[in-house]
Amino acid sequence: MQSTLGEFQETQSEQPFALQNSKLLKVSLDQVTIQAKAGSMVAYQGDVSFEHAGSGGLSRMMKKAVSGEGTTLMKMSGTGEVFLADTAQEIHLLYLENDAITVNGANLLAFDSGIDWDIKKVEGVSGFMGGGLFNTALQGTGWVAILSDGPPVLLNTGEAPTFADPAAAITWASSVQTGIKTDIKLKNFIGRGSGESVQMSFSGQGWVLVQPSEGRVQAATAGGGGGGGLLSNLSG
Repeated sequence: MQSTLGEFQETQSEQPFALQNSKLLKVSLDQVTIQAKAGSMVAYQGDVSFEHAGSGGLSRMMKKAVSGEGTTLMKMSGTGEVFLADTAQEIHLLYLENDAITVNGANLLAFDSGIDWDIKKVEGVSGFMGGGLFNTALQGTGWVAILSDGPPVLLNTGEAPTFADPAAAITWASSVQTGIKTDIKLKNFIGRGSGESVQMSFSGQGWVLVQPSEGRVQAATAGGGGGGGLLSNLSG
């Protein structure tokens, strides 16, 4: 058979996390056990085991229930390979070396199960937007895969005061101080969802990654993986 499919052959890498292409992640489970967004597995080969990752204790389970933050996670282990994706969004890899980052939960695709995670509230948001803005904090050593809805921009927060739509700021360094700024004059220019005049502020030495979108609207489906809401957050 003749075809033009040769360019799509499986990528080969010595690293456990490797981009098959900009929208598809390949993870070799021979080297690592991962936690990944439920419903993100599009294919696998070999002997792979899937199970709910759990919330990691009552404290985190309650934070997920109250905040609505945090994707339902699946633990994936075995001796094969899994391919992960989410609505053809772009995938970016970060390797933490005893370091920490903060990620918008909707933009977290997968991470090494040895990395610790928790749910954190942005400082200064009490009383805003239904009680606050919450994100997922990751800390440790290992790979993290982040999603962006389109090509993002990496901003240096140490060069100038930096502000972004809360849904567009997808991940930032742990060294960055965050806060909330409101400006009614910007109401018609920033955002299309709730709290158009609310911006996140970033200051100090570090960086923030901003996507050119407020994210994909996830339709609620019965039994679907990665859905939002109280029940799915508690089950994760």
